[in-house]
Amino acid sequence: MEVDDSFANDENGPLSQYIRTSDDIKSMIKLAKLNEKQLTDITQVIYYGDMENNPDWKLLELNGPLLKSVEEGQVLAFKGGLNEKVVLCTNDQTYEVKEAGISNSLLLIPELKSGQSTSKSPLKSPKNRANSSMDRNQNDSTNSIEDDEEFVQSAERQQERRTVKKVFHEYFECREVKPKFRKLGELLQLTRYSGPENEYCIDRSLLFTFDQLLNTTQCSRREFENGLKKFRAFEFEGRMRVFDIEYEYRLLSMLLGVVTENSWPIDGINRDETLDAISESIAPAIVIQAMFDMYTFPSQQSTSSRCLYTYREDLVCRTIAQNVLQQGSKFHYNDFMDTWQNALPDGFTIHENHLRGIGIVDRSVANVPCVRTLIEQNMTISLIDRLKVLFKTRERWTLDEIEPYIEFFASPQLSITSILAKHARALTENGQRIYVSKHGV
Repeated sequence: MEVDDSFANDENGPLSQYIRTSDDIKSMIKLAKLNEKQLTDITQVIYYGDMENNPDWKLLELNGPLLKSVEEGQVLAFKGGLNEKVVLCTNDQTYEVKEAGISNSLLLIPELKSGQSTSKSPLKSPKNRANSSMDRNQNDSTNSIEDDEEFVQSAERQQERRTVKKVFHEYFECREVKPKFRKLGELLQLTRYSGPENEYCIDRSLLFTFDQLLNTTQCSRREFENGLKKFRAFEFEGRMRVFDIEYEYRLLSMLLGVVTENSWPIDGINRDETLDAISESIAPAIVIQAMFDMYTFPSQQSTSSRCLYTYREDLVCRTIAQNVLQQGSKFHYNDFMDTWQNALPDGFTIHENHLRGIGIVDRSVANVPCVRTLIEQNMTISLIDRLKVLFKTRERWTLDEIEPYIEFFASPQLSITSILAKHARALTENGQRIYVSKHGV
């Protein structure tokens, strides 16, 4: 295989007009100290074509899961806005795309044959030492007569022309990352649903369909569907919406009121009776159904003739807690826990971990623990600035306490503990690891 660049600076005509002759090839073989008898019958001569008019191809490296997605016929989508880094999305995963340099240039040459495909002689087939000259030491210029007799000299060496379509000096590599839901949440918050009486206030141009949000959000389809569940989004009149927190609390209180009126256990909820008990004058039926489906799942108490549902205790408790926390930024611990528990029907049990990402328990002041409002979704997306806010809010954090506020910045390659090891200082108090500000606040 020969690469022709002899006329790279020829001003009398384009490079593609030059054709190597048989004498040129034999001369090149001799200069390379190769034994022509041990070469295959076909010589591929490579020419540089008019690459300026070729498509702007890019080289993308695919790992095992990405390659499998392509082979299965999945659609791979590149996503990214004007000020966003590009990501590559499959049906299930999201990858960050980064440019990387190549130490040696790579040539894109269509129809280039491998060594095994350039011989017509059975003696030079892959089973009979095809390309054996490539495996030999080039300094071994003396070969035995017996070795030479194993090969048959072809009458005439054949030439096949190959054209370089593109020279690559860099490529793109893919690194798996967590789905980026922040933009999805921001778009949904623009048109919060607060009842039919307030729909006239909504800018209709800011309402988006499922597909429009999917094409905009930097994540795979499966991750996108999980993101919609995370934000408790629902489809209303063909557009994806989220509830205004106060309106959501009102509807949830009505649903829970039906439980109290009927003295139902939280795992024995009748869906039809619950929906019938709430008038459509309060909210459209489809909205009430969406709310019920968000907060319940099929109960193990169901029978073949009667389908019952169970309330998601953690989600119900979080929504009620968020409403209580909205009334102030700081509460005495016992007062807050009593108010929170009393706002729930019998059968629901509150836990501190239900406050994950919406509030923190601060025990830094001796004998006077308090609960503070701290909503992760409303915090800055700058890691350094967020850490400053966290350590200003509270001097000492355990891993479980700070985790919901840092996991936004973690990835499959970068754990939360690695982030804290770099940007915070770890102490051990009473056998427990504590994180404090590395440089002070």
